[in-house]
Formats: sequence, C-alpha cells, structure tokens
Amino acid sequence: MTTLAPPPAPTTQDGRHRAAPPAAPSRLRALFTGPPEDPRWARPALWAILVLATALYAWNMSSVSGNTFYNAAVYSGTKSWKAFFFGALDAGSFITVDKPPFALWVMGLSARVFGYGTWQLMLPMVALGTGSVALLYRMVKRDFGAVAATIAALALTLTPITVAITRDTNPDPVLVFLMLLGAAALMKAVRTGRLLPLVWSGVAIGFAFNTKMMQAYVVLPAFFLVYLWAAPLGLGRRIRNLAVGTVALVVSSAWWMVVVDLVPASSRPYIGGSTDNTVWDLVIGYNGFGRIFGASSSVGSQGNGASFGGEAGLYRLFNSIMGGQISWLIPFALVALIGGLVLRGRAPRTDAKRAALLLWGGWFVLHYLTFALAEGTFHPYYVTAMAPGIAALAGIGGVMLYRAFREGSAAVGVPPRERVRAWGRAWVLPAAIAGSTVWAVVLLQRVSGSGTLYTVAEVVAGVAGAVAVIGLLLGRFTGRQRLTGIAALAAVVALLAGPAAYSASAAGSSTNGTNPTAGPSTGGMGGGGMGGGQRPSGSGGPGGSSSSSSSSRSTGQSASGRTATGMGDTQVSSAMISYLKKNQDGATWLVAVATDQTASSIILESGEPVISMGGWSGSDNAMTLAKLKSLVKSGKLHYIVVSDSGQGSSNSEISTWVKKNGTAVSAYSGLYRLG
Repeated sequence: MTTLAPPPAPTTQDGRHRAAPPAAPSRLRALFTGPPEDPRWARPALWAILVLATALYAWNMSSVSGNTFYNAAVYSGTKSWKAFFFGALDAGSFITVDKPPFALWVMGLSARVFGYGTWQLMLPMVALGTGSVALLYRMVKRDFGAVAATIAALALTLTPITVAITRDTNPDPVLVFLMLLGAAALMKAVRTGRLLPLVWSGVAIGFAFNTKMMQAYVVLPAFFLVYLWAAPLGLGRRIRNLAVGTVALVVSSAWWMVVVDLVPASSRPYIGGSTDNTVWDLVIGYNGFGRIFGASSSVGSQGNGASFGGEAGLYRLFNSIMGGQISWLIPFALVALIGGLVLRGRAPRTDAKRAALLLWGGWFVLHYLTFALAEGTFHPYYVTAMAPGIAALAGIGGVMLYRAFREGSAAVGVPPRERVRAWGRAWVLPAAIAGSTVWAVVLLQRVSGSGTLYTVAEVVAGVAGAVAVIGLLLGRFTGRQRLTGIAALAAVVALLAGPAAYSASAAGSSTNGTNPTAGPSTGGMGGGGMGGGQRPSGSGGPGGSSSSSSSSRSTGQSASGRTATGMGDTQVSSAMISYLKKNQDGATWLVAVATDQTASSIILESGEPVISMGGWSGSDNAMTLAKLKSLVKSGKLHYIVVSDSGQGSSNSEISTWVKKNGTAVSAYSGLYRLG
C-alpha cells in the first residue's frame, strides 16, 4: 500500500522554512495582548489609555452644545448638497463659513447617515481624537519602545485643551488627526526611502489645509528638514522626491479652492471672511497672514485682532489664560528635546531616532513660536495642534533621560572624561522633573480656591514630584535600580496630576461654544467662551426635544425668552421666529440678519435658511443693496432685521433703504417686511 507523503513545508528563496501564518484566534488574541516582543503590560495599557481618552471626549455627550456656527453649517449641508460642498452657513447658500469645509464634510456625512443631532456631530470628533492618541502611540513606539509610547499617549490624552476642543464641533480635532497622518507617512518615507509614503504625507497635509488652511502648514518646515536630512537616499533623489511630494501637497490643498473660485460668483455663496469673494483672499488674509501679523479693517471678518489668549509674546502660553491649557509639560519637553539631540549627536545621518526627535521638536517649536507671537485673532484651543509634539517629546525624552540617568549612576570603570559626561547627564532628569513639578504647582496655585479637585492635584503633584526627585537621587547614590523605577513612576504622576484635574473638569462641562477651554475660568473670555448657541437636539434636528432650560442655557436666552444676537441692540426672540415661519410665504430665506452668530442660532431653532449679510463680525461685503433688491423682487426674501442704531444690517445704505421702503413689524423691534 502506497503511503502519501505530506506536502513539503513552504520555504523562502534561500531555502529556509517559512513560518505558517498564525491562526485567526491568535491574531485576535494579539490584538489585545500585543506582539510577543512587547512587555505583557504594554497592549493592555494602550487599551486602557484609549478607553480613558474616549471617556473624556464622550462623557455626557448629549449635553454638549458645540459651536453654533459650525453646527448650523453642518445642518444646512444635510439639507442641500450645494451647501455641503461649499461649506455654506445656510441651506440657501448665501454665504460660507470662514473655513474650508473638510471638517464640515466629516460631521455632515455622519449627520446624513445617522440623522442630525448632538452625538451624530460629536461621533467623528471623538473617534478622531482617540485615533490621534493611537496614532501617536504607534509612531513613538516604533522608534523608542512601549514605555515612551505609553507616556506620550497618556500625555496627549490628558492635555486639557485637547479634551476641551474634542468635546466640541470646531474643526481642530480633524486638523490634528490629519497632521499626524502626514507625520506618520513622512517617517515611513524617511525610514524606507520610498516615494509613495512621501506623496501620501503631502496628501494628508493637503486635506488638513482644507480643514483650517494655513495652520496646517505650520509643521511643513520640520517635515522638509527631516526628510532632506535623514532619508536614506542621495541628495539628488531626496530633492526630487520632495518636489514630487510638494506637487501632491499643492494639488490636494488647492483643488477645492480652484474649483470654488472658478465657479461664477452668481452661482455660489459669498466666501465668508474674504474681502473680494475668493477663497484665495481667505487663504492669504483672514486664515493666513492676518492671523500672524494682526487684523486689518480691510481684511474681512478679522475680529479686529481680538485675542482670547492674552497679549502676544514668548510668555503667552504660560500666562494665566493659556498656562493651564497647554504649558504643563513644555519645560520638560524642551529639556527632553535638547537632551535627546545631545544623546543622539554622533548617530549616522539616517538615524531614525534623531529624525523622530527633529520631527517632534520641530512640531513643538514651530507651533510654539507661531501661537506665542501671533498678533491676529487667537483662541486658546488653537494650541491643541502643538499637543502631539509636546506629548511625544515627553515620552521620548523621559525614556532617553532615564536611561542616561541610569548609565551615569553606574559610570564606573570608564575613562574619567566619559565618567564626568555620564554623571553630568545623570543630573538632567532630576532637574527636569523638579523644574516641571514646580511649574505645575505654580499653575495650580493660580486657581487655588476654585475647587477641591485642584487642591488635591496640587498636593499630589508636589508630593509625587518630591518623591521622584529624592528617589532618583537616593537610587543614584545607593545603586538601587528598583528605587529609581519607583521614582520614575512618581515623576509621571507629578507631571500629569495637574493636566488630569483640568481634563476631568473639561469632561464634566457642557459649556464650550466658540471658545472652549478646560479648568476654571481665568479670564480672556475662556472657560466656555461666547455664543455657544442652541445645541443640536438628540432626536434629529433643530426645534427638537431639547428642554427649555438647556435651550435657554445654550442660546444665551434670558428669562423673558429673548435671544441676544450680538449686534447692536437688535434682538431676535423665539416668538419672532415663530412669526417669521408663519409668514415666510414661500421665500427661500426666512430672514436676513447682520452676522453669522445671529443667523446660525435662528437656523438651528427654525430649521430654515437665514441670510447672514455681514459674515462673522458683520464686516463682510456679502450683501449689497442691489443684491437685496433682487432677492426681494424675486420673492426669495421677505424679512430683514435692522436695529434702531443702524447696526442690524451690514451697512448704513441698506439700513436706510429698508427703513424707507420696508414695513416695520410693530410687534418685533427691528423687523421689517420687504416687498
């Protein structure tokens, strides 16, 4: 009887046996336990951090009001694909918001699939916020190991301003995720020398540009420098690949702008925030140089250079407004960056670790200088974009300095010069921890009396910092490595106790709106900001099931039911909105008002298109007298709101014409019927 031999085991080209692919259960188990070369605690720790991030970002999600401005644009996009594409504030597509629409598309697709409401808008923000934590972990772990990656992921998760802005409908969480995608692709191109990852990096930053325009380009100098310095190719090929990647960047950045500007102005909405109704002007003006060099009365809705983060200067991110939002780990990150570069000083040009340090260091420094010195409109939540750089440096630098500390503590039997250098490096970590702990205590002292949470955090930070420094020094002189390990854990607690307190406060707050911040209010119009507007209802759409109390809280209504519009003495009440809906008479727009803030609140309450004649601050030239007459004559608009002071419309010429030719509705101050 012939016996069949088993099939030969698969082999590689060099004759070695190829390992069989793992079974499906093993892959599933590895998802939760991690690869075998990782420490057993690493993957469970990552999952715990991701759960923590999701909880902070999504806690009590139904109470989040979000930014009325963007909420209204998302709602309008669910009613009109034209409004969706252009990023129009209203479904009639009269004017756009003052940002490109990619973040609106992300929220809008969620709202179109699941219906319009709070959790539908917040779902992609929470997912992208948690995704940013996971992506940062993966990037840091690849070059520096699980310990550094875990610290970096936890630091990003507990960055107070990141928690606050992710619990909002501003576009910044989308921006940060796309920038991290671009950084991940860039580092892959640096390690492998391949062109395609560099192209994808350019595409990711291009989509980030279509989220917040020029802010997405802050990291580009670091990207170019890292690739040009560290990619394992000849200089000519590096320059050629950068040129190709730049083409991908330009195309992915400019396509929407080019399409919009090619559409005749009469066939699309006015570009909010621009001076000449073009996206290009918005790029170089309001969302570009205007942010850096300050606002000008000739540059659209610049908010007159308003700064909600304090006076421009190198100290800005440490002041009483910004300090508690972002500065906790800045001193440690700066020491870590310098120390890390010194430790990698003799590495080859293509060293991946030094390339990563240059990337995250450039990310941190470029954002710091941009935000600290910007003289234009500046909100505290902008600095969430620098959080990945700080968090990565904290994780990477913490591990590198700890290793240098241990090596310095054991520097015996080596030449005297090397021993002196090693011992000198050994003092860097205790000094960095001590300085950062002192700064954390200073920040918490600023808000002493604001609640037990901050008092407890101050005590924990001070005690843990002292334990960390003393433990490191004792471990150094006694040679007890276990003691230094405990001291290192205490250092993590000391540096993250304050951010954790602020983040917990942000997670428990539903007050965000246009200027979300974490922790106690410290001035600068922080602590929730202005113009939160009516929150999206949980049942799918404006005018839904939100209670009267929450509606009053989020729209700024007084007990009498009147809602301030923020323009002169003009007010729009719920009763007026009901009147307008009953008498709309087939018009496209329910009413024309002065500003985006007023229009967005009415859109969300009524569910109808509303014209914002003057954009965000009322200074846009979106409405002209000729355009108004045309809309009235065609029956597309019947009502307009102007104030007695003339501030309720975009210019005095319109106010004068309306008061002369319109019919005042006596029951509602400032409301006129036209035609």
